[in-house]
Amino acid sequence: MNERRIYMDNAATTATRPEVLEAMLPYFTQHYGNPSSIHAFGRDARRALENARKQVAAALNCEPREVYFTAGGSESDNWAIRCALQNKQGKHIITSAIEHHAVLHTCEYMEKQGYEVTYLPVDEYGIVSVEDVKNAIRPDTALISIMAANNEIGTIQPIAEIGKIAREAGILFHTDAVQAIGTIPVDVKEWNVDMLSLSGHKFHAPKGVGALYIRKGIRISNLIYGGAQERGLRAGTENLPGIVGLGKAIELAVAELPEYAERMTRLRDKLIDGILSGISDVQLNGHRTQRLPGNVNVSVRYVEGEALLMRLDLAGIAASSGSACTSGSLDPSHVLLAIGLPHEIAHGSLRLSLGSETTEEDVDYVIETLPNIVNTLRAMSPLNAENLFAF
Repeated sequence: MNERRIYMDNAATTATRPEVLEAMLPYFTQHYGNPSSIHAFGRDARRALENARKQVAAALNCEPREVYFTAGGSESDNWAIRCALQNKQGKHIITSAIEHHAVLHTCEYMEKQGYEVTYLPVDEYGIVSVEDVKNAIRPDTALISIMAANNEIGTIQPIAEIGKIAREAGILFHTDAVQAIGTIPVDVKEWNVDMLSLSGHKFHAPKGVGALYIRKGIRISNLIYGGAQERGLRAGTENLPGIVGLGKAIELAVAELPEYAERMTRLRDKLIDGILSGISDVQLNGHRTQRLPGNVNVSVRYVEGEALLMRLDLAGIAASSGSACTSGSLDPSHVLLAIGLPHEIAHGSLRLSLGSETTEEDVDYVIETLPNIVNTLRAMSPLNAENLFAF
């Protein structure tokens, strides 16, 4: 294996920042009290908990009491969809065909509970039509859930416009903003959202901690029963070190966002241009500019995605594929199929997601290394038209 190691899978998870770890450490060993306890140890813990809540609220432009801590984005999505609907009369949900499985599988569960779900299509770039959302609304529509930015192809959705339609219709609007936080500006008021999910490990906080924004006045049922934590809606002793880390990480991410976004966009565009100009029969997936600053997703014809990932790993490059083959499924990405790619092309997809530690040299190395890997795999691949008669 190549001694050089380049991490380009930041959409999957990010490294915990040293400043974040430093902020967390005292809450493992010194300030380890239970935030629900009334003694000094507990009061210290409670202050840290509420300070983190203020940090998250400042990042989202909401009130601290509208922030509820969770174990991550999937939990937040489940809570928003399952529990919000318990207090609504309608039995209809609107979502998109390219949502994260935390939303899609929850919607499928709600269908088994008697709800009807409209899965909106997307265009070739993965963008949901605002007009399609408007036209899908029915008298019994109770919830609209559209992600802020897609985790695979990086396409950014017109959330503010969709939120305006939902607000005018009196329908709850939830957005999965897991990929958006720390990469693009997020403002729950400008976006007109009632609920928003986020996950710390996507922006250099630790794994296992997230949050759900619930707009003041929205009635939502308990996620977990058994205690008074999170204003009685999510019982269980809080993950205080993780929450402290989440607060510190989101504060840093928002403060550094303008510089970060400019640098990531420049490196992203350089990588896209280098791949498209250096390799034939490759196409970019997602919108060219209306995409996350650090997201590059391409489909490489005549190459199978898993083989591509393995060769990249041997070259010291960590990436991911839009194909679900690495998780034991033979089906290609539902996102890539939704934007119109045929199965054989969707199976050859590659996602390179940049992060704060990505350097210009890293991008240059990928641009230099990837063509040779693709050429080698194509020479062996039965998918290559030139090889069809060799078997």
